[in-house]
Amino acid sequence: QVQLVESGGGLVQSGGSLRLSCVASGTIFTFSEMGWYRQAPGKQRELVATTRTYGSTSYADSVKGRFTVSRDNAKNTVYLQMDSLKPEDTAVYYCNGQLPSRTYWGRGTQVTVSS
Repeated sequence: QVQLVESGGGLVQSGGSLRLSCVASGTIFTFSEMGWYRQAPGKQRELVATTRTYGSTSYADSVKGRFTVSRDNAKNTVYLQMDSLKPEDTAVYYCNGQLPSRTYWGRGTQVTVSS
C-alpha cells in the first residue's frame, strides 16, 4: 500500500522559515512527479510546487523566489523549503505523488504563519 507522510509543519512568525518533508513508502517505483499543494480555510486546494524525476520544477507565482522544492529519488522523498513566510501562506500543505497507475496524496500538515 502506497503511503505519503508529511512532516515539518508548525507555527512560525511572518518572515520565518519552515522545511516540509514527505516520505513515500509501499512502492518500488519512482514517482514521475512529486510536489506540494495547499488548502486554506474556505478555499480550493492549489498547487504550490512540483518536481519531476530528473529535476525540473514548477512553482505557483505566489511562492516563486521564496519556496524551493527538491527531491531525493533514492529515498522517494520530496522537500519544500519555505522562506520569507507570509500570513497568506497559512494552510494545510499536502504532498502529492504521481505513478502511472494513479495519483497519491498525504494527509497534510498544518502551516500557520502569524503576523
